[in-house]
Amino acid sequence: MLAIAEACARREIAAEIAVVLCDVADAGILRQARERELAAEHIAPGQFRTKLDEAAEKAYIARLREAEVDLVVMAGFMRILKGEFLRAFPNRVVNIHPSLLPAFPGLEAWKQALDYGVKVTGCTVHFVDQGVDSGPIIAQETVPILPDDTAATLHQRIQECERRLYPRVIGALADGRIAVQGRHTLWTGTSGSL
Repeated sequence: MLAIAEACARREIAAEIAVVLCDVADAGILRQARERELAAEHIAPGQFRTKLDEAAEKAYIARLREAEVDLVVMAGFMRILKGEFLRAFPNRVVNIHPSLLPAFPGLEAWKQALDYGVKVTGCTVHFVDQGVDSGPIIAQETVPILPDDTAATLHQRIQECERRLYPRVIGALADGRIAVQGRHTLWTGTSGSL
């Protein structure tokens, strides 16, 4: 969120953050958003651990519609979004994941990559669908796994990569240079890339 907010403030992204919503009441993201004078609110997720319950889903949808958002940008929101939410914002919900999807979906992807022994991992920005990290891929950036990497050092380098890639993708989405067609993302404009 901070990297995106800073890119918006520098006008690298032709957009603004309308509202920051979080399912964790004491999350640092809410404090950081308020420090930047952004609307920031906690909405309780409800009774489930891995998804929003029906009332929470309706509350999130209502607040995002009230804020008139064009794009829902997820960062660290560890809940699977389902039908009604995704129907409310079709092809307008994006997420960043700390692996080169489709490899290592789900939790602690950097640990999965390290344990598996791959030599390269990275991060992926993707549209959100009803699966777990299974939506159409928008962009990816690689991070090498070094011989002396620990889960912590690898995760830190992936997060640095995420802070570079996510704002660039959000900027391209805000400029209308990315569209989704089935499982594929289409880039428009002269460069066709980030």
